Amino acid sequence: MTNKKQTKHIPKSAGRNLHADIAANIGARICSGEFPPGSILPNEAEWGRIHGASRTAIREGMKVLQAKGLIVSKPKVGSRVAPRESWNLLDKDVFSWLGAAVGRKAFLVTTQEFRRYIEPGIAELAALKRRPEQLAALATALAQMKTAAKIDTQVAADVAFHRELLACANNELLNPFSVLITQTLGSLFEFTAIANTRQKQALNLHEKIWRAVKDQDAPGARKAMQDLIADTDMIVTGSQRVKPKT
Repeated sequence: MTNKKQTKHIPKSAGRNLHADIAANIGARICSGEFPPGSILPNEAEWGRIHGASRTAIREGMKVLQAKGLIVSKPKVGSRVAPRESWNLLDKDVFSWLGAAVGRKAFLVTTQEFRRYIEPGIAELAALKRRPEQLAALATALAQMKTAAKIDTQVAADVAFHRELLACANNELLNPFSVLITQTLGSLFEFTAIANTRQKQALNLHEKIWRAVKDQDAPGARKAMQDLIADTDMIVTGSQRVKPKT
């Protein structure tokens, strides 16, 4: 039986199809824990009543969620929330819904945990395997960070720097992390660009990474990235540096 909380509508976004808004509504509520893994979702008729939509639109919305790994649909059973490990966290919508569900500060801390174990290795590989044109792209991103006059352009350049660093690693198995870097670091850097009172320090740390990659100094690149992440820890948590693991 549907409770009153389940009847809440999410306003339709401009330029989006109805089924995409339906998927966003249900997906966000799944990620928030309102419908935990294993639970049976309301049927098409009930969702249609909630959203004021046809069964066709509901069906299309559920197909979107199934493609993202959030639900499993079976004939005569209906739609069930899939186990959390089946969710496609590389999907930008799922990622956004989860971020909204846990709260910005908690999500930024989670982002830092991810970076702490992934990015130092990326920097080390980049120093070993970067190609001249990739190094040039990394240098361009750094230059754009230095000349950015607005927060949005600064954030875009910072994200580009980390994305180009990943490209420099030249490892196909790491390529999917480009999506996570673009999505997670964009939100993180928007926060730090506003909260950080030591922008010059951050730029210097990025330049250390670039120079280590340029000089093919793999240990130096790893250490420089660890220092950058530890510096960001201070901004995100407001606490002492988190000692990077080696």
